[in-house]
Amino acid sequence: MSKTLLKGLFLVLFFSSGVSPAYSACEDAAGPQVNWANCDLSGRDLKNSDLSNAVLTSAILDNADLSGAMLEDADLNFASLKNARFDGARMSNSKLVSVKAQGASFRKAVLERSHLSRARLNNADFTEARADSANFYDAVLESAILIDARLVKANLESSDLSRAKLDGANLVQSVLRNSRLHDTRFIKADLTRAVLDESDCRGADFTESDLTKASFREAEIEEAIFVQAILKDTTWSNYKRCRASSIGVCE
Repeated sequence: MSKTLLKGLFLVLFFSSGVSPAYSACEDAAGPQVNWANCDLSGRDLKNSDLSNAVLTSAILDNADLSGAMLEDADLNFASLKNARFDGARMSNSKLVSVKAQGASFRKAVLERSHLSRARLNNADFTEARADSANFYDAVLESAILIDARLVKANLESSDLSRAKLDGANLVQSVLRNSRLHDTRFIKADLTRAVLDESDCRGADFTESDLTKASFREAEIEEAIFVQAILKDTTWSNYKRCRASSIGVCE
């Protein structure tokens, strides 16, 4: 049998088996469990799409609109999400490890228990997002907006939140150990039982924040602002325990 005939027979069997060439997955319609790994989806309109359990590993979604999308349990590890919109998206248990999401918008998105370790989220907007128990370990959130965000029990250890805005955020029992909080704003934030040990808090603004039983062991707090902050039983940088009546000053 000739090589040409053999090749033709192989192609007939290949396509009749229902298996499509790898590149065709990028043309698949949006849907649960869709496999768009490594696909270029820049600027795509995916508003309100159901992409639960989707595989988007290393995909390019720069400037895409996924507002209101269902992305629970989706895998976006190593994806490029620059300036993408995830406003109101449901992203619980999603995987966003090492994503490049500078300038992305996650306003009112649900990111509970999601994995965002080592993500680049400079200037990203998480206003009113819900990210309880989310993992932001070693993430870059420089100048990010997290106003009124829920970050209860979130892991922000070794993250960079320099110049970020967390006014009114709920950070109860969150971990910010060894993090960069230089000039970060926590005005009226709830940091009850938060761990800020060994962090760079120079110039951070904790005005009217609740730091009840929070810990600053060995943190750098030079020029940090604690005006009217509740420092009840707060552990200070020198391991001193503030009195229960401490307001603004650790007494």
